[in-house]
Amino acid sequence: MDHRIQQVPSHALLQNKQPKIVKTNSQASSFQTVLGQTQTQLKISKHAQDRLNERNINISSDKWNEIADQVKEAKKKGITNSLVITNEATLLVSAKNHTVVTALDRDEAESRIFTNINGTILLD
Repeated sequence: MDHRIQQVPSHALLQNKQPKIVKTNSQASSFQTVLGQTQTQLKISKHAQDRLNERNINISSDKWNEIADQVKEAKKKGITNSLVITNEATLLVSAKNHTVVTALDRDEAESRIFTNINGTILLD
């Protein structure tokens, strides 16, 4: 085995140039748009969807957008699990991964104790 250091001629280094990657503004803005949309949308777990259906809880798309915005703000403040209380329902939401974990109607939520919550969001 040869342990000597060999010098590479400088003209050989110039031949191995990597192509430059140029990012256009349209590519960057479309990626930012898609990324922003996925971060603001809430996912609803199967369990939460079942609870919404069986308890006949209907939340408007405007209200879902408002909830998503508030969860995003809560996440920025370091909240990982939040209790979201609206006129329609009480939702347990993981701000960490933007997922509604479960849903209760307002009457049912009054008699419950919620644990592992480090933030609460109240909405009209």
